[in-house]
Amino acid sequence: MLNKINEKKATKFQPVAFNAKKLAETKRASDPAFKQAYDELETEFAALATLLEARREAGLTQAEVAQRMGVSQPVLARIESSLGSRKHTPSLNTLKRYAQACGKRLVISMV
Repeated sequence: MLNKINEKKATKFQPVAFNAKKLAETKRASDPAFKQAYDELETEFAALATLLEARREAGLTQAEVAQRMGVSQPVLARIESSLGSRKHTPSLNTLKRYAQACGKRLVISMV
């Protein structure tokens, strides 16, 4: 009986490191359909990265940003995730409030 317990401990799940960025780069290089779909979402991915970076730089959690914006944490999670899904695009006013909650200001530019 003890041997079985020790075997289970020895074969305990070992998580594998996952690098989403590296996987995406590999798939983009080898799969034209994936590359096209990924490239079409480039703006949304950049916007999401900007939001997450602002929150990280401010040292805030989703709950803290949500509180500062006057919304719930699940609403803020939807705002952040919507940029990658294209289901609901946050308004400029929402993005301004997010920026202010992180001690930033929203700047829009075209290049």
